[in-house]
Amino acid sequence: MDATESSDILATAAEWRAAGRGVALATVVTTWGSSPRPVGSQLVVDESGRFAGSVSGGCIEGAVIREAVDAIATGRPRLLDFGVTNEQAWEVGLACGGKVQVYVERIDA
Repeated sequence: MDATESSDILATAAEWRAAGRGVALATVVTTWGSSPRPVGSQLVVDESGRFAGSVSGGCIEGAVIREAVDAIATGRPRLLDFGVTNEQAWEVGLACGGKVQVYVERIDA
C-alpha cells in the first residue's frame, strides 16, 4: 500500500467518525509466505459493515469485517491470525501457502 492509499483510508475513517459512525481500523501487521496484501495495508469498517480499503481478499476480508464490527461494539482490539500451510494450499488447488496477521481496533477519536 502506498502512502496515498493509506492516507485515503485514514481520511475515510476520520470522515466516518465525524459523521457519528462507529469505526474500526484493520491493519496487516505480519505476513509470511504468500500474502495478497503487504504489511501496512488497511481496511476501515463502520458499525453497519460498510468498508473501504483491503487487507486481503475473499473469506479473510469477510472475517476481518465481522471482527471489526464486533470491535466497534465491544471496544476490544484483537489480533487475527489467518494462514494455510503449503501442504494445505496444494490440497485445495492453490499454488502457495501463507500467513497474515491483522490488528483490528476501534477508532474513538
